[in-house]
Amino acid sequence: MSPHGTGTAPAASPAAGAERDGDRLPHRPAALAPRARLVPALVAVYRAQLSRARVARIPLLFVATFQSVGIMVLMRGVVDGGSEARAVVSGASVLVVAFVALNLLAQYFGQLRAAGGLDHYATLPVPPAAVVLGAAAAYASFTVPGTILTAVAGSLLFQLPLAHLWVLVAVVPLAGAALAGLGAALGLLAPRQELATLGGQLGMSAALLLGVLPPDRLPVLVDWARDLLPSTYGVQALADSFDASPDWTAVGGDLGVCAAVGLLSLTLATWAYRRAAVR
Repeated sequence: MSPHGTGTAPAASPAAGAERDGDRLPHRPAALAPRARLVPALVAVYRAQLSRARVARIPLLFVATFQSVGIMVLMRGVVDGGSEARAVVSGASVLVVAFVALNLLAQYFGQLRAAGGLDHYATLPVPPAAVVLGAAAAYASFTVPGTILTAVAGSLLFQLPLAHLWVLVAVVPLAGAALAGLGAALGLLAPRQELATLGGQLGMSAALLLGVLPPDRLPVLVDWARDLLPSTYGVQALADSFDASPDWTAVGGDLGVCAAVGLLSLTLATWAYRRAAVR
């Protein structure tokens, strides 16, 4: 007789029966968190990279700006004005972008790969493109103050008009994307950290020689090599904007080429990140 007066014992649960028979229920693994979307993940990586690199990169940005301004001062004794002055100021301004986005980013990803830091990002539920784009955007952001300062100082030094310097709003992100993608790819594809650093240094030297020197004084073969450098189109767009009546079609064409090269280089860097992360 049961305490409830029904005459029957309460039914045992299936789980309790399984426990009593010595059979355990199959273990169900917990569902993983859904993969983060590209834009929120990109913003998170960008903020993290910006906060980490802020203290360490500011002195290097000062060096990049001082270097570009010093080059313009030296070239002032050789170049008087005209198209050569526009080329020098534009090349020196974009050189700040090359120093940070290409050189430093190549070193960063080379060091990250050598130290096993890519394993940390590989465990996060973020798309590979968010890691590459977030780091590239953070490094390119550091170039904005130095590029503006260099362009203004060069315009005053060579007595160039300041009216169209707003073109930097397009030149900096587009040239920065092209060079940052190239720098990230160099750092991720280099088999050793030292080679990544060497590749970044050579890339910055190419931006210096092919971007700052007036193209009219370069040999034909070097001029062809200049067309292969992504930052060249940003330099040319900025140089054309110094004209009294700029050819905006030519400026837009150069910026379009720079944007296309930036898309290709960032795609290459994303592929290089996937390749390096699985090893």
